[in-house]
Amino acid sequence: MDTSHVAQIPNAVAGQMSHMPAAFNPSMWDMFLGAEPIIKLVILGLIVASIWSWTIILNKVYRLRRMNSAADKFEDAFWSGGALDDLYERIHKNPKDPLSMIFCAAMREWRRTLSKGKVRTNEFRGTLEQRIDRVMQLTLGREMEQLERYMTFLASLGSNGMIVGLFGTVLGIMNSFGAIATQQSANLAVVAPGIAEALFATAIGLIAAIPAAIAFNKISSDLNRYANRLDAFSSEFISIISRQLEENV
Repeated sequence: MDTSHVAQIPNAVAGQMSHMPAAFNPSMWDMFLGAEPIIKLVILGLIVASIWSWTIILNKVYRLRRMNSAADKFEDAFWSGGALDDLYERIHKNPKDPLSMIFCAAMREWRRTLSKGKVRTNEFRGTLEQRIDRVMQLTLGREMEQLERYMTFLASLGSNGMIVGLFGTVLGIMNSFGAIATQQSANLAVVAPGIAEALFATAIGLIAAIPAAIAFNKISSDLNRYANRLDAFSSEFISIISRQLEENV
């Protein structure tokens, strides 16, 4: 039996395999270095935006936790039954949270009116509640504006980060088609680098966008609850002022 043809088969397969391209398995750093300059710019922008978003997220979470803790302590002191003047004297020089600031602003307006000695007149009694309420609302708005700072950035990154990543994806695919046209071949070794760049840009866009979107929704909900807490305290305090004025009539 002639086995020469059988023996030639493994040799032929080995010869074909020797001409096949090496496995394409680049690292993320290799993909970044091999990307076009504009794709590098997109990737760097997304990475910087992601780092900045995480800085904002951690700062907001820490501040909200700290302020809620401070508000708990203040409310315990406020509803303990002690004199409000004593509480004001203790904290008015250095209020540590927005709730304390609202209280101090209202007490400051109240004491300023008392110093004039005209609380019992109808003119001052009729406008005092409105002035105190306006002072508290202004303080509340100013403090919430500070707390909501940079939230727009999180919203923008959460909604547009993936789109920016897709822009890099489109550029990478265009590079792949350009390589096919140039080399007149659709071999994997020709199209793989461009496709890898495209998918890498998409992945970076998702990494930047998803945490920003989730954090924006969570932090916005927490800020709304905190704003409602401040507003509820303002309403309760103005009710206390109203009762004080009625008792002094």
